[in-house]
Amino acid sequence: MKIDKKLIKELTSYLKEFNLSELEYGNKDLKIKVSRSLKNSDNQIIKTEISEKKEVIEEGFKVTSPIVGTAYLAPEPGGKKFVEVGQKIQKGQTIMIVEAMKTMNHVPSSKDGIVKKILVEDGQAVEFGQALVLLN
Repeated sequence: MKIDKKLIKELTSYLKEFNLSELEYGNKDLKIKVSRSLKNSDNQIIKTEISEKKEVIEEGFKVTSPIVGTAYLAPEPGGKKFVEVGQKIQKGQTIMIVEAMKTMNHVPSSKDGIVKKILVEDGQAVEFGQALVLLN
């Protein structure tokens, strides 16, 4: 993998220009994250992380997020999760909640199946169309 120094310098300049502490850029093959410490602006520490995205292809039916927001696996902190790996679920059953703009949106399963894998963590930011759960 060739590192694009020009892109890193450009992202770093955006940190300073917009007074940001962290900025992340990504495409289908690459993810770059630049961050800096804002504690002492004279001695800024700039950190860059570059990682290649490796797509793992898994078989099964993917239940996807209907909106951008924060995924919650249980109705309340410390509560019982909506679904567990290995659990048999029915079409329409809530698999998790995605919070967007202080509104809790229940995400229903779009088909019957058995939960093969939960693809997100509790409290993780999710995007529209992102796979949340993999069903058999």
